[in-house]
Amino acid sequence: MNKQFIIQCINNVVEEIRYHEDQIESLDRAIGDGDHYINLKRGCEAIQAIIPTFEKLSTPQIFYSIGVKLLSTIGGASGPLFASFFIEFSKNIASSKNELTNVLLGFEAGVEAIKKRGKSGSGEKTMLDVLIPVLNIFKKKIGNSNLDEIIHAINEAANDGVEATKTMLPTKGRAVGLGDRAIGHIDPGAKSCQLIIATIGKKILEEKK
Repeated sequence: MNKQFIIQCINNVVEEIRYHEDQIESLDRAIGDGDHYINLKRGCEAIQAIIPTFEKLSTPQIFYSIGVKLLSTIGGASGPLFASFFIEFSKNIASSKNELTNVLLGFEAGVEAIKKRGKSGSGEKTMLDVLIPVLNIFKKKIGNSNLDEIIHAINEAANDGVEATKTMLPTKGRAVGLGDRAIGHIDPGAKSCQLIIATIGKKILEEKK
């Protein structure tokens, strides 16, 4: 995973988040407090601002610096969660000689960090309803599928995870107070994660060509 690829992924994710501004804000107004997109945008801009520092950093150090920056930049509930993901991701990204295995190990550590920090799991109408299914399918496919198949399966799991949040009763996050009124609405954090995953997957396949 070279630095230029990481930078391109960051820029592509920022562009995708901006493109879906209206959708993300609409989802958050329905069941949140309306600041999810603002916090995402703030985090994206903060990460872009530290890109020049990446030149002197190793890959693990890059992801660690992203986590630390997000922790000090993003407010609300999502900031510490995204920060925890990247910090733990950074600690596992060089565990194996196989790059794809490294990504899986880092991703798994990141998801576990979010679960621990948020004291939550599947079925609670949060970003984990995308991240956990993605992790599970990643682990299932990595040993017996090619890269195209893995990316396709991950995207499918992420899309299904987003849609599944629509029928869930929230037990974590800002939507808890709405109770049954939150049913029928997609979780904005889950949607943001799906967009990020899809954007990175697309870039991986472009690099493969």
